[in-house]
Amino acid sequence: MTDPRCASVLTIAGSDSGGGAGIQADLKTFAAHGVHGLSAIAALTAQHTRGVTAIEVPSTDFLRAQIDACFDDFRIGAVKLGMLADARVIHAVADALELYRPPHVVIDPVMVATSGARLLQPEALDALRTRLMPLATLVTPNLPEAGLLLDFEISDETAMREACMRLRNSGANAVLLKGGHLPGNTDVVDLLADQSGIHIFRHARLDIEAHGTGCTLASAVAANLCRGLALDEACRAAGDYVHAALRGGYRPGRSDIVVLDHFGAMRDA
Repeated sequence: MTDPRCASVLTIAGSDSGGGAGIQADLKTFAAHGVHGLSAIAALTAQHTRGVTAIEVPSTDFLRAQIDACFDDFRIGAVKLGMLADARVIHAVADALELYRPPHVVIDPVMVATSGARLLQPEALDALRTRLMPLATLVTPNLPEAGLLLDFEISDETAMREACMRLRNSGANAVLLKGGHLPGNTDVVDLLADQSGIHIFRHARLDIEAHGTGCTLASAVAANLCRGLALDEACRAAGDYVHAALRGGYRPGRSDIVVLDHFGAMRDA
């Protein structure tokens, strides 16, 4: 395999001042997977393990300048998209992706923080659906996010399968639907829907309330794609990585919310 450090992964997402999610989690995940990480900050959050207290969105001109600088100098093997707060930002990112056409784009459609704070403005949903999803190699919603995208309640595994197919029919190339919010199961079931059908990934449910799992999963998939893994292999490995990082998680803040151990997960692999 070609040295993965020769290629870079770019995250376009929000900064988490608490260090557990967003750009900070993305860059830790890239480093743990042995790929070079780049970042373009699409939003600044005042945030800790207990919630988001303020959000500042830089100008789209400055965001585009960050993206252009990265593509001007680095061989980018994958792009991971996280928190894109409004329609203006989404259109700016879509314009850049249409110009540069990176090999892989992984979208974590961040809409609501674990704390319950709304991170995506409602009017941005249409821009996400129509501009970004058709450009994506993979979209990685959790159940509430998929429900918002589809206006569809997902209450069991059968509904998860239907949601996957609806998302693919709406323009997504492939969907990794995360089942952690599905109540009552001893296992967490994630479904990958791609051109070959449905792939099922199961992990034992951990009694842990954590911060940054969605960011980390999407970033791990992007890093694995950059390293040359096939999509189903990239998703399976990413799920295993997040599960291990959760098991090794720690509590740096004053709440009971766990932050993932991004590097320990790879040491234990």
